[in-house]
Amino acid sequence: MAKLLDYNATLVERIDIEPALSIFKVKCDEIVRKGAPEDPWFIPGQYLTIGLNREVVEGQQDPRPVSVRRPMSIASAPEEGEIVEFYIRYVSHPESDLPLTHLMWQPSFQAGSRMFCRPVATGKFTLRDTIGDDDPRIKLFVAAGTGLAPFISMARSRILRDPKARLDDMAILHGASYSMSLGYREELERLGREHGLRYVPTISRPKEEPDWDGASGRVEALMEPERLEDTERRLGLEPGTLRPEKATVLICGLQGTIANTIIHMLDRGFVPDNRKLRRGLQVDESRPSTLFWEQYDSTPVIDTKDEELMASLRARLQAGLG
Repeated sequence: MAKLLDYNATLVERIDIEPALSIFKVKCDEIVRKGAPEDPWFIPGQYLTIGLNREVVEGQQDPRPVSVRRPMSIASAPEEGEIVEFYIRYVSHPESDLPLTHLMWQPSFQAGSRMFCRPVATGKFTLRDTIGDDDPRIKLFVAAGTGLAPFISMARSRILRDPKARLDDMAILHGASYSMSLGYREELERLGREHGLRYVPTISRPKEEPDWDGASGRVEALMEPERLEDTERRLGLEPGTLRPEKATVLICGLQGTIANTIIHMLDRGFVPDNRKLRRGLQVDESRPSTLFWEQYDSTPVIDTKDEELMASLRARLQAGLG
């Protein structure tokens, strides 16, 4: 049973991108470092758990829990200091009785408000824990909506460590419903001009924006076999570059985005980093993983018990591996 949280952090700033999409900057009263004092206190790609208590009215019967906590990817870089940034969308149709975003979107939750933030960053969705910090291959970051957050952290961190650094090995595909929902777009375009970041935004409702001349469709659609070469060109890559010997793939976003991206990239020979899925695909243990994703729940992104589906995916992967 949930208990009231002891608040240990302050909302420093709130930036509303649109009514249901905001950036929240939070400062913990203290942070916990896992490494040496001179090491960054978190690694880009990690997350923190944040939470709020709901209003409890004495004498009122309310079956909901009194508090809620959720893991949120950090969008800021560790070099920015102890104020951390979260990129969050309001959940219109929540699955729980007490969705965190409904509390965060209360009019009273503004700069200066107190909240809970677990002061220990965690998570393995980092370059260090997936492919290694020094891997020279193209890193294709596939982000749906607020799934962009960990990739912002990774790109920012490299530039803050070395203002002259290049980002040519980072490629971001970011999808949203409308162009106004493409958070961090100006920053990413600037990183493209000044540091070589490869960035392609796409919107899924282009008919409602006749002036939009960029890519269209859900972000995972950009990896469909018939569109992948065009996506490579949009990223400034030679057709055929997105193969395991030259690239790796990291995905963050909705379940559908993760599943469909995995399926599409099997055709190019990308191997998922998930033991159960690897077994279902009959991947040899010695073959390195080249496709990774961030997931905060335990629901499988692909049903490995569906033998007809798995047989089809095995065939596609074997064809992709040549």
